[in-house]
Amino acid sequence: MAKDVAKKKKTGPLEFAQQVRSETSKVTWPTRRETAITTVMVFIMVALASIFFFIADQILSWGVQLLLNLSL
Repeated sequence: MAKDVAKKKKTGPLEFAQQVRSETSKVTWPTRRETAITTVMVFIMVALASIFFFIADQILSWGVQLLLNLSL
């Protein structure tokens, strides 16, 4: 089985470039509108995650400060 892999024909640079071009022509690329909508959704999700982690950080910080002040 390992010998089968070793005997595999190597692809030259020109043939490789042709194969890449052939494969990229088969890809269904998103439209400009789909890309814009996806980009906006990513920014919205990043903003929501930032707000969530900011609030969580503030609550945890308040809790730690409360515990540290109790021990004094």
